[in-house]
Amino acid sequence: MIISILNCDNKWGIGKRNGLLFSLPLDMKFFRETTKGHTVCMGENTLLSFPGSKPLKNRINIVLSQDPNHNYEGVINVHTFDDFLHEIKKSSLKDDVYIIGGASIYRQTLPYVDKVLLTKVHKDGGAEVFFVNLDDHPDFEIVESGPLIKDGEIDIQFTTYINKNKAEIK
Repeated sequence: MIISILNCDNKWGIGKRNGLLFSLPLDMKFFRETTKGHTVCMGENTLLSFPGSKPLKNRINIVLSQDPNHNYEGVINVHTFDDFLHEIKKSSLKDDVYIIGGASIYRQTLPYVDKVLLTKVHKDGGAEVFFVNLDDHPDFEIVESGPLIKDGEIDIQFTTYINKNKAEIK
């Protein structure tokens, strides 16, 4: 399966200044446990936002950089979106693949995902970058909606959306 995993605020915001909107230990734990041992796919800026700009441990990391001179250690480097999709498809034949950002990567891969694991954060994070409102998207349907839980001082809700009209990667 190909799965997008992310959190968004109550305006579908997902980031600002190449960073996360909130510090959410429960959501981070969910992300870590869900993606561990699997393939994660991201754009270059997402990789650079990690501590030391290092790939996530215990995962295969696929990174798209538009600059063919940018090659990072410990990752599968690709330089075109078509090559990125090819690597995603190849990996998804063996195991679950997680799309982890940033906004452009989420937007471009959305037609190809089987589902979206979305943590809804019930707060405005002052975002500069936004995700697609899946509640208004004709191809997506919410199939799981957990209870509101406190993550620190913030109410969050784990939800799952499925793509009813998934496009196949050629």
